[in-house]
Amino acid sequence: MTRSLLESWLRLRAIDGVGDRTLLRLIHAWHSPDAILRASRDELIQRGCSSQLADAIRRGPDGPACRSIEQELKTIERERVEVRSLSDPAYPARLKMILDPPPLLYITGTLTEQDDLAVAIVGARCATAAGRTVTEELSHDLAEAGLTVVSGLARGIDAAAHRGALAAQGRTIAVLGCGIDRTYPPEHERLRHQIEERGAVVCDVPMGAPPHSHHFPRRNRIISGLSLGLVVTEAAISSGSLITARLAAEQGREVFGVSGCV
Repeated sequence: MTRSLLESWLRLRAIDGVGDRTLLRLIHAWHSPDAILRASRDELIQRGCSSQLADAIRRGPDGPACRSIEQELKTIERERVEVRSLSDPAYPARLKMILDPPPLLYITGTLTEQDDLAVAIVGARCATAAGRTVTEELSHDLAEAGLTVVSGLARGIDAAAHRGALAAQGRTIAVLGCGIDRTYPPEHERLRHQIEERGAVVCDVPMGAPPHSHHFPRRNRIISGLSLGLVVTEAAISSGSLITARLAAEQGREVFGVSGCV
């Protein structure tokens, strides 16, 4: 994506009142952020915007937001981060099919067409030794069979899933709940670099975003959205892993549990 096009996406996203759902609706109607930003107030209203939203789009992002956008663009260039928009032909096809695909996807490492054949593995952060062992073995076998293993880089089951795929010399994708220029948890920095060498690290939140709790449901729907199906190898009743499983089922993905670990 060119710098000017990315700047248009970031400017549109930074406008007060433009969340992901509104952004998706606008892009569906106008096809490009530039067209939306250039549209007149009357044109915006004719295409379904409220008068308040049309006025906000015409004003554009405020001064602090514009400065943040410029800083983000510089960081993306400096860190050599790839950003794919929903309009990009290279945007992951399976993720594009979900009800609420992320408008922008930040990537380090490399996403390939091979990753269309992916299985997600998630589970408890405080995993048992048995759960970690089962996860590594399962992930190893899936990667050895040519499937990409998707997980969330978290402690416990997620880390075991990534390590199993790497041990098989296979591909793996880590989905973050923070900005792509941060690693969470920080002790997984080395694991992250290994993943980038044989796969990709992705997220949908802006550069520099901390790992706030409300980012993780967003992350979870990407984990399941990238995948053909999802495996839960260890999880508590009220856990993020089971939320991810519910999201996967809502997205029409196959959901599996490992006997004795769920």
